[in-house]
Amino acid sequence: MAGDEGITFGEFIAKLRGRKGWYQRDLAAEVDRSEEWVSGVERDVIPVRKIEMLSLLTKVLGTTLDELLAHAQPAAVSASPRRKVSSARLTGNHAVEEDDEEVRRRELLAAAAATVFAPRSVGAQSAQAGTTPLAPLEDLVLYGTARLPTQREPSIEAVRASIAAARRDFRAARYDALAQALPGWIVAAQSVGSTEQAANSAAELYDIAARLCIKVGDNGLVAITSDRALTAARTGGDALVIAEAQRMVSSAWRRQGHLGRATDISVRAAHELQHDDSAPEPSRLAAQGDLYATAAYTAAKLGDRAYAHALIREAAGTAHASGETDSVQGVDLHLLSVHYELGDAGQAIDLARSIDPASLPTAERQARFFIDVARAFEQWGKPEPCFRALLAAEQAAPQEIRRSAARQIATGLLRHDRTLPGIRDFATRSGVRLA
Repeated sequence: MAGDEGITFGEFIAKLRGRKGWYQRDLAAEVDRSEEWVSGVERDVIPVRKIEMLSLLTKVLGTTLDELLAHAQPAAVSASPRRKVSSARLTGNHAVEEDDEEVRRRELLAAAAATVFAPRSVGAQSAQAGTTPLAPLEDLVLYGTARLPTQREPSIEAVRASIAAARRDFRAARYDALAQALPGWIVAAQSVGSTEQAANSAAELYDIAARLCIKVGDNGLVAITSDRALTAARTGGDALVIAEAQRMVSSAWRRQGHLGRATDISVRAAHELQHDDSAPEPSRLAAQGDLYATAAYTAAKLGDRAYAHALIREAAGTAHASGETDSVQGVDLHLLSVHYELGDAGQAIDLARSIDPASLPTAERQARFFIDVARAFEQWGKPEPCFRALLAAEQAAPQEIRRSAARQIATGLLRHDRTLPGIRDFATRSGVRLA
């Protein structure tokens, strides 16, 4: 089938299903399998070997056996290191031995160091120099060098102002400016106030640095900055700061491919926070909602449909109980991502239609919403609305389209739908290197 070269067996199945407008449950019913089985096939973690099932798939999806077998499958069922997960783990005992946690931390940082210090070709170095603003942050975490924001002695008031400014820059998707300012703000924060005050301030800024690194796509720096955030947060002792740092560590593990471990970290952190009454209840519940939503997204990437939905329901209930609109909106956006990761593009689009983008309070959140909508339309095989969603993301936050997700979508549209007016120019703006 024209335009389907180079995609895997699972991606091909998902594309054919999307063209029919089916959810995964519809295909599951057609072939007498579970939704989990369909999700596993489409994610290329479950191979299909039996000729009877291959023939049935060709019949219900309207393709041929030759076309189906032209796409590569996994060699065997994925041997993921994750432990068996279930809804019961939402409230179970998540205690982990401290030495085990330290081993995990060292493993993560070792993987991060391998990424950061990996040799790059001259071409790769020049390409990265043109697309990443993270050089000052690299200098801080690798060499301990950074310029202070002013020549004056830093004060507690100035540090609090810098944290507020960092949050504003992130929410406005001013990532380049934020990357330049963050290292100096971190150094200043570490030098002001009591040990606990300095640690909490540094942790908050390192949290923002980790989120920035996620946006830029530097997995090595995500791991390092999130680890520094958690180390500082534990010294500071603020339960909410610790919880957010644990959420960033979970994201770092996810981006290193350790999905089961990443899910466990977020769930355990939410459970620990539930029993900590040092924070105001609304803030504590909102933080728990964020942690459960992050865990749900990771479980969805793992293909664990039942656990992902159980977690996102828990996130929604907790967020609504907090009464904080920001947390409720965040859970809705995570649910959109959960649908996409589980291959349910139609459900993702249905949910997106119920969300008013104008109600989302920040440029970053609006752009993230539109990029997720674009991913869902791409998964559904609908290039025109996919591209319109990308353009809407760019209008909301121009720097957001340099994310790897936007570049990947643009690359796919270029490969299969070059006739879309403006796609080449958009791809260039997003950082795609045109042939």
